[in-house]
Amino acid sequence: MRLPTMSTNFLLAPILECPSDFFQSRDIKLAVLGAGSVGKSAMIVRFLTKRFIGDYEPNTGNLYSRLIHVEGDQVSIQIQDTPGCIQVQEGFVQMLDSLSRCMKWAEGFLLVYSITDYSSYQSIRPLYRHIRKVHPDSKIPILIVGNKGDLLHARQVQTNEGIQLANELGTVFLEISTSENYHGVCDVFQYLCKEVSKLHHSSCGDKRRSSIIPRPKSPNVQDLKRRFKQALSSKVK
Repeated sequence: MRLPTMSTNFLLAPILECPSDFFQSRDIKLAVLGAGSVGKSAMIVRFLTKRFIGDYEPNTGNLYSRLIHVEGDQVSIQIQDTPGCIQVQEGFVQMLDSLSRCMKWAEGFLLVYSITDYSSYQSIRPLYRHIRKVHPDSKIPILIVGNKGDLLHARQVQTNEGIQLANELGTVFLEISTSENYHGVCDVFQYLCKEVSKLHHSSCGDKRRSSIIPRPKSPNVQDLKRRFKQALSSKVK
């Protein structure tokens, strides 16, 4: 499945039903996963250096936390850059414990491979399965990205292979060039932010519904009178 065509006017609409401080207390938490040298860090920096608010520098552990403007709205976003030391052996991914913890923390994922490195493409499917294992009952959004789309002379992964994989896994695919196309990088993160905000919206609605206390039924006046007469009658006897 390909990423839908997006305009530069990309709206993360505020949820009017929720308390005004709901989204202020809940950041959008994203993780970028993939093999080494596929351009994960470059994607994050490319996105944030164009849309950041205030000073820009990564926090400890390559966690980027910034306020950004999306369609005039201020949104708090945290993006976790992850190490590329991922090994794929017979469909099994060997990962650091820190990477598994990152999967538990994040609310949305970018799975990145390089079109010039077929082994990085092969790591996407087991990574996806591991995320679904960590979040078995979740609708957590996952986006597959084929990076380095400008290096056509060194291509090892065809575009239709990325599309086929996304269709197989039931997710969205986009092929981009971080170095040449900022708008493609922006579309990737904006789409994922929108999907995570939908989860926030749903969570807000569930929380709001669960907080509603059913109104007790009004007592039946005639029934009360009848019971009162019965009580008096039993006392007289």
